[in-house]
Parts: sequence; structure tokens; C-alpha cells
Amino acid sequence: MLLSEFELTIPAPIRGGLIEPVIQAVREQAGECFVPIRIAVTASDTAKWHCEVGGFAVCEEDAPVDPEQIFAFRRRAIERNQQFTTVLVIPTGVGAELGGHAGDAAPVAKLMAQVSDQLILHPNIVNASDINEMPANSLYVEGSVLCRLLMGNVGLQPVRSNRVLVVIDNHLDKLFIRAAVNAVSGARASYGLNCPEVICLDPPVRLRARFATSGRAAGRVEELAGLVELLESRRSQFDAVAISSVIDVPSEFHQGYFDAQGEMVNPWGGVEAMLTHALSSIFDVPTAHSPMFESREVANADPGIVDPRMAAEAVSATFLQCTLKGLQRSPHIVSAQETMIVPGVVTAEDLSCLVIPDGCLGLPTLAAVEQGILTIAVRENKNIMKNDLSLLPWAPGQFWRVDNYWEAAGLIAALRAGVDPDSTRRPLASTNVGIRTAESQPRTDPQTGRASGIDVS
Repeated sequence: MLLSEFELTIPAPIRGGLIEPVIQAVREQAGECFVPIRIAVTASDTAKWHCEVGGFAVCEEDAPVDPEQIFAFRRRAIERNQQFTTVLVIPTGVGAELGGHAGDAAPVAKLMAQVSDQLILHPNIVNASDINEMPANSLYVEGSVLCRLLMGNVGLQPVRSNRVLVVIDNHLDKLFIRAAVNAVSGARASYGLNCPEVICLDPPVRLRARFATSGRAAGRVEELAGLVELLESRRSQFDAVAISSVIDVPSEFHQGYFDAQGEMVNPWGGVEAMLTHALSSIFDVPTAHSPMFESREVANADPGIVDPRMAAEAVSATFLQCTLKGLQRSPHIVSAQETMIVPGVVTAEDLSCLVIPDGCLGLPTLAAVEQGILTIAVRENKNIMKNDLSLLPWAPGQFWRVDNYWEAAGLIAALRAGVDPDSTRRPLASTNVGIRTAESQPRTDPQTGRASGIDVS
């Protein structure tokens, strides 16, 4: 079983919905033996969209997931307003200035949480090796599950805690196995993690990290079948899965990533996202991955004083603790319609706004357009994606572009208070006044032939 990525160019959707034309074009070009699970639009204009698509390279009838399940879209009927729920997305592997390294968007998450009743985020935002500073009012949700939430076909049921199964490589150097087991034991002793078992997988799943032509982090996942079979055999014993495995990258990437001082796209995150997207889709459980050192030589290398955004990675032995902390309380995924309407289950109807880096276009953004979810794009969070989001068919007042997350927080605070954000700035535009005849036609001035309004001066 193989997970891989390919690139294609599709016509820009010009009428009707956005999601169905994109998915249909991807399926037509991918062929019957490729089942897509992840789509990123890396560059677009009014004529065409360049997409990078990850999925299963298998015949469709043998695919471990139903593609209709992954890309199904259910339009929400209403927006529930009892709480203000913000969805914070910073895509993995696109070189985001904030959140593109090692949990360095956690301060942003804390800021967004302060102006929201509830915050939904994904691991890339808060995973920082041995650190995970999730806000108390946040839900930690794997990226593909977050997409399906926005698409309207799953709900999230908050939990008190999960049974977290941990699967690690049966590393030839037992030092790294012992380090992973100690990380799990530390979590059990210090914050009460329920881990039914740590399993050494042999042969392990193989992750190979590479860059796509756009510069986005991508790769391939090989020998996935053994991991899938293992999880199937123990399905009743866990509620969430943490994976720790070696990621194959060119040797020069290790020091080069730190030497670049934040200018190099994190090469590990893209292929990790492919794996977790696949497992979450197959089993409908929260999933997260952390890399494992290849050798003592790599582990003992001195990176020097590094850019603060990646410092958490420079001081960790396992990178595992952040995933354990996140998965401990990651919400259950529910997909049955009768369960999604149960009080307390968060669905697309509960989502108030989406906050994304400007230029990032994928299924979350497309779903937000079609669901009528207010979307805030942040200019300061620069990345390698080349899309003008203002060209999408937003409803009036649905799309806001702001300079930074401070401004995004102020905008959310105004929306949460029920205040027109424009009313908090000056100059305040004049109030529009117009008149229409009984025939619903503008009244015209007989001398000029122009439509006339009401003279209130």
C-alpha cells in the first residue's frame, strides 16, 4: 500500500460550486488507480489552478477508504450562534512564517482562543516536540478531519480523555526505542496519559520526505499495509493513535534546515500529514506523527543557536511528547447523522469563522466559501502558495484580508460582539439611502435621466 503525490493543472472553476468541479477534475486526471485524500492549490489565476494531490496509489476497489466519504459535501442549513467558534488553519509544509516550523503558532492560538468561545486547531499549530501549549478551550483535530468538519460530513465530540496507542519503529539502535518508551512513561506519570500499549512495528512504515516543484513539502509513504493491519487488529483497544517513525530525508537537510534560519520549508511535515490524513480517514480516529532520529550521529549533531521558531526541535530527543498531549483530549470523530445532531457535538453549523494565512487554498478554504463561513486571511503569515483569495466567489462581507493576527483578533472580537467591524473605524461612511418605485424600478430625474435618491440634506 503506497501513498504518493502528483501534480496537475485543472481549469479554474467558473460557475456553480467550487468543490465538485475540483474533485471531478482531479479524479479524471488521476485515473482509477489513484484515490485522492489531500488537495492543495499551490498557484492559481482566473484560467487555471495548479494542484498537488496526495492519495493512495491502488486500484479504487482495493482502496482502504471510500473517496466519496472523504470528499462528500453537506451544505449546512443554518449557523448556530450560541457560541463563537473559530477554526485556525496553518497548512503544513508551505513555509508559513508563523506556524511553519515547530509549534511556533501556539502564541497565535492562545490569542485566537481569547477572543473565541471555542477554537479548533490542528497539530501543526501547537506541536513543538516536547511542548504543547494548547489553549484550554481548543479542540486538537487532525488536518483531514478538520477538512471533513468544514465540508459538513463529520462532527466532533469533546472527550475527557482518550486511550492513546503508541506505534514506533523497531529501530536497530535500541536507544531510540527506550527514549520513546520513556517519553510515554513520563506522560503517564506527569499528566495521566492512558496508553494501553507501545508497539514496535517491524517492518516499519517508511516515510520519504521530498519537495514538490512548488517548493511545498511532500513525499511518499511506503509499506503502510503492516501498520493498517496492526491497527485493525487492535481497533477496540484505542481511541487515538500516536506514530513515531524515521523519516527518510537527504542527509544535508538536517543541518541545512537549522542553518537556513527559517528560510527553508520544514521538509518533514508534508509526508507526516500524508500519513495522518490516511490513518484518520481509514479509522476515523485522531492521529498524529512525530519523527524519530535515524542515528546517534544525527541525534548528537550540534545545530548551534538556532532560529527561535525551530528551537523546540533542537532540544528534543523524541519529538513525541507534543503528540501525546494533543491526542489525550482530541475529540472523537462522529459521522452518523443521528449522532451529529446530539447536543454537544460540534458540526459545520457551529463554525463562526476560518482564519488562514493569505494565499492558502485547499479544501478548508473551498468549503468555507460554499458553507458561507466568514474567512479571515492574514497577510503577515507569508508562505509559498500563490493564490489571490479575493478572486473566489465570496458572498458580500464573507472575506476579510487583514495585516496580522492582532488585527484578526480585533476583527473576531467585533464579530463576536455583534458589531459591524467598519463601525469601529473612521472615517465612517455615509449611510446609503435610496428609493424604488412600486414597480421596483429606480426613480429617475426627468431632466438628467439619472436615478434619483431621497434628498435628506
